[in-house]
Amino acid sequence: MASVTAFLASPVGARFAVRATLDGGASTVAAVSGASVLVKEEAKVRLLRVEEKKQRLAPLWDDGYGRRSVQDYFVAAKDMCLSDGGPPRWFCPVECGPPFKDSPTLLFLPGMDGTGLGLTLHHQALGKAFEVRCLHIPVHDRTPFEGLVKLVEEAVKFEYALSPNKPIYLVGDSFGGCLALAVAARNPTVDLVLILANPATSFGQSQLQPLFPIVESLPDELHVAVPFLLSFIMGDPVKMASVNVGNRLPPAKKFEQLSYNLTALLPCLPELANIIPRDTLLWKLKLLKSAAAYANSRLHAVRAEVLVLASGKDNMLPSENEARRLAGLLQNCKVRNFKDSGHTLLLEDGIGLLTIIKGTCMYRHSRMHDLVRDFIPPSMTEYRYAMDQVVGSFRSVTGSVFFSTLEDGKIVKGLSGVPDEGPVLYVGYHMLLGLELISLIDEFLSEKGIALRGIAHPELFMPKVESMSSEFSMFDWVKIFGGVPVSASNLFRLLSTKSHVLLYPGGAREALHYKGEEYKLIWPDHPEFVRMAARFGATIVPFGAVGEDDIADFVLDYNDLMKIPIVNDHIRNMNRDSVNFRDETSGEVANQNLSFPVLLPKIPGRFYYLFGKPVRTKGMDKMLKDREIANKMYLQIKSEVESNLHYLLKKREEDPYRNIVDRKIYQIFYPPETDPSPSFKP
Repeated sequence: MASVTAFLASPVGARFAVRATLDGGASTVAAVSGASVLVKEEAKVRLLRVEEKKQRLAPLWDDGYGRRSVQDYFVAAKDMCLSDGGPPRWFCPVECGPPFKDSPTLLFLPGMDGTGLGLTLHHQALGKAFEVRCLHIPVHDRTPFEGLVKLVEEAVKFEYALSPNKPIYLVGDSFGGCLALAVAARNPTVDLVLILANPATSFGQSQLQPLFPIVESLPDELHVAVPFLLSFIMGDPVKMASVNVGNRLPPAKKFEQLSYNLTALLPCLPELANIIPRDTLLWKLKLLKSAAAYANSRLHAVRAEVLVLASGKDNMLPSENEARRLAGLLQNCKVRNFKDSGHTLLLEDGIGLLTIIKGTCMYRHSRMHDLVRDFIPPSMTEYRYAMDQVVGSFRSVTGSVFFSTLEDGKIVKGLSGVPDEGPVLYVGYHMLLGLELISLIDEFLSEKGIALRGIAHPELFMPKVESMSSEFSMFDWVKIFGGVPVSASNLFRLLSTKSHVLLYPGGAREALHYKGEEYKLIWPDHPEFVRMAARFGATIVPFGAVGEDDIADFVLDYNDLMKIPIVNDHIRNMNRDSVNFRDETSGEVANQNLSFPVLLPKIPGRFYYLFGKPVRTKGMDKMLKDREIANKMYLQIKSEVESNLHYLLKKREEDPYRNIVDRKIYQIFYPPETDPSPSFKP
């Protein structure tokens, strides 16, 4: 079987596994507890968990996304349905593997199919971060909704008794969303995190309601066509077939792979008739009706943290409208819309479920979310998706080139002069709109395998950002790639974990500078980071980045926009609600009279980066008590950054490939094996 039901790998699953008496489709499940065999098995399981991998995931780790497809779902479902008797039960997918120590538990609650295989595409990735268990409801099982609620509730209470300080995740797909909400409403004191994919709480408003009476009256010989038709209504076959089609393939190869996948997928769709036979379908429709009514009547009692994933092309349920309704009724609810996805969101091509959980800051090990401890580095899939689908050809257009300084002061191309071991604090100039960040993060990941932890403006993590857009946006990707809100405590904890930290002393004021302030450092008047770095013996690397004036010209800055009626009122309202974490003693950098400028794009030039000679603070304990020594170090770092900027501005005039046209011509006539980004000689 493609997804072995390894019951003994799960404490709750073990309880079902030892159940020798299966009452042929009985609607109730006898609870077995207190047996000595269970205690022994539980001890073995916990011992195995302790012996799991000791190291944290490295950046660009393999999350396995795209390795399994919807065909694998159908193969596993077919095997599971061949001898599918007994009551509902839990299983641990073998593909998940052992999670890291102290990982929270994730319970998957299936949709109408009941197989529990709805996370097939996500098993390997989720298995690194969670102890994954999936609920399987056999084809001929007729357990009423209240019975299923009690079954899940039993598992939740069992996990809560074992680890009361860890959250328990309930991922509910469609019908499973009603189940998750019902359990949460009955257990308000348990720390639950609900991930609801197109929850069926809107079943009463389903577009298919007029067709259900027809389905009930269809003769058996015609029912075989119903699941086949439902498969096209519930999901997009093209998106299902696109799961393992590489984004970087040439268009002809993409089309060829997609055609092959579609050809292999379509014969699998009739298998739905075995997964959901006529009697089961009619039972599931009644179950959905009672589930929606039960969950909706108890929404007021839900105290859990909730994330609703809504598809824009859900032909079965009005999921986007339902997501907005739930967000208004639930106390702690976020929404992410996926406009191109169908009802079977979790079985279609797109962003992985773990990525969504990370991007919405909902992954945590304890009751309080910890952006340092709970951080999971970006996987290779996330890295490629972000660079290909989110920022697109930005790196290619800007032709970014990097230089670094060795210990002897020699400037070389690449990042060989940058330390490999942390803690390291990178301090530099924040280019207009922070445009340098994309290439910076890309280069460190691809060349050094280092995930930079950027100290970001707190606004990016405020609830009002949620209200700006419910799409999975750039704000979410900032969190996936390691951004944390600026604070002394976050810097302290990042350096204490030997992280590579990216800090811009000029902050938002520097990134949203006015006309005439290009490449001007707008830093605080007093040192804010030097003594913190010295406390942990961190290496400080000053760097400069230039190129903003090579891609756009200023048209209107803050001062210009404030002269325009209506526009100035909008800017005042935005700045009035902004978070100001610096006082006037910090100087001009504390000025929060900011707005996004109006720019005129130009034929792109090039971005240049220079990392200066690393400054070691190890052994400089005097700096912790002597402010004068710390201030001298601060001024030295600032001077180094200014020198790097001046160096790049001067040397870029010698670059024969500064213009994008010249670079593209070079790439046409020279093979990829040669230097893909020739530039000036340092």
